[in-house]
Amino acid sequence: MHRPSIPQYDPAQRGVVLIEALIAILIFSIGILGIVGMQANMLKNTSDSKFRADAAYIAQQRIGLMWAEPDNILNYVRTDNINELPNGQVTVVQPAIGQFQVTVSWQQPGEAAHSYTTLAYIN
Repeated sequence: MHRPSIPQYDPAQRGVVLIEALIAILIFSIGILGIVGMQANMLKNTSDSKFRADAAYIAQQRIGLMWAEPDNILNYVRTDNINELPNGQVTVVQPAIGQFQVTVSWQQPGEAAHSYTTLAYIN
């Protein structure tokens, strides 16, 4: 009867499984770091888009108030601080008769200033 041969121990292969496991952990860790980086970038972009949407809403709200009170429209030509945005301001100027430019600006700490401008014609 013939017995199957048992593979012989090869000293050159010693520790290969450990190296393979360490490489797999390294690749997995790099993937996790990439996902965390994408998550942080997504959160920043989400807050930026929220601020842009808030700025558009504030500008449209100011224009709506101006349309609602055409007799007092010149009282709106000014700069006001707003609490809805970080370091926010809303500025209304009248470049021409019947034309009003509303600019909403804001600045997050440590970032560049942003602004949203819209133009309305009110007779």
